[in-house]
Amino acid sequence: MTKLQRRQEFYNQIKLGKMALRNQRFEMSFFYLENAHILGQKHLYRHTLSHYWMLIHGIKTRNFKEIVGQFTRILASILFTNIWVPKGNTGGSNISPIKKTPIRKELRKYFSK
Repeated sequence: MTKLQRRQEFYNQIKLGKMALRNQRFEMSFFYLENAHILGQKHLYRHTLSHYWMLIHGIKTRNFKEIVGQFTRILASILFTNIWVPKGNTGGSNISPIKKTPIRKELRKYFSK
């Protein structure tokens, strides 16, 4: 798949995450936002945008750990995206921000050459 297709799917996952959040389907929303993070983490704006929406998710669910975690991750995404990102990391505060993880099966096609 091409970078364009990966970018399009990033925005699709953000859209799905926002719709699920609006409908109070919080678990589903976070899953889509994690997918968006995986797809966008090598691009400064998209990486930061995924963390922004995770922050909004944390605020809407009153999850203090997620709120604090996303503030720090937003700052880190701005400072470090162009230097290094942990491939496959889902971006939530439930996982170390420096841990590499396998890319989810359904997203692997966006990383194949």
